[in-house]
Amino acid sequence: MGKVIAIDGPSGSGKTTVAKLIAKELGFNYLDTGALYRAVALALRNNAIEPEASDDKITDVLSKNYISFNNGRVFLNGLDVSEDIRSTEIDHYSSVFSARKLVRDFLLYAQRDAALNSDLVVEGRDTTTVVFPEARKKIYLDASVEERAKRRYLQYKGKNIDISMDESIRSIINRDLRDASRGIAPLKKASEALSIDSSNLSIELVIKKILDFIRTDP
Repeated sequence: MGKVIAIDGPSGSGKTTVAKLIAKELGFNYLDTGALYRAVALALRNNAIEPEASDDKITDVLSKNYISFNNGRVFLNGLDVSEDIRSTEIDHYSSVFSARKLVRDFLLYAQRDAALNSDLVVEGRDTTTVVFPEARKKIYLDASVEERAKRRYLQYKGKNIDISMDESIRSIINRDLRDASRGIAPLKKASEALSIDSSNLSIELVIKKILDFIRTDP
């Protein structure tokens, strides 16, 4: 297995932007695990699967769909769905469906396989604790609810998705609650992870802190 740098954190903490820049700086491949879960949610919703559906129904749909991630883009059955998965609806359902054990099992090995022959920067919510517990370096990236909601609001507005700031705040709070309280692989900081609150930090300073941490001896 290659070297793995794992970055966890809540929604809107800046994980995607940071992970991409770190991967570019180190010459590593980049994996967005959240995009994989969003693609699963899209596949399930395309088949009218509701959150309370049986394991058998969900398994049946997943067995007929192929999800992959390449060069920062996510594909569902060979179709680039990178933009389709960034809606408020899929954001909600990806969090809901990710609490199902069979969904997490479905993606677990696909995520680990990505590091078999490549050095990898991976970001998500359980990459440091479940997917890559032996990662060479672990980072927990966070920010205040208000800052994360602002980032998500601007992201949606940039994609012409209609959402108010109040709705963005409620969405972030609800997502945090679901991610932290689910019984399977809840979002939490690994004890050995470097913790960074990016609320009042420039992206350049966040990157410097992480690179300094990565380049120190284990």
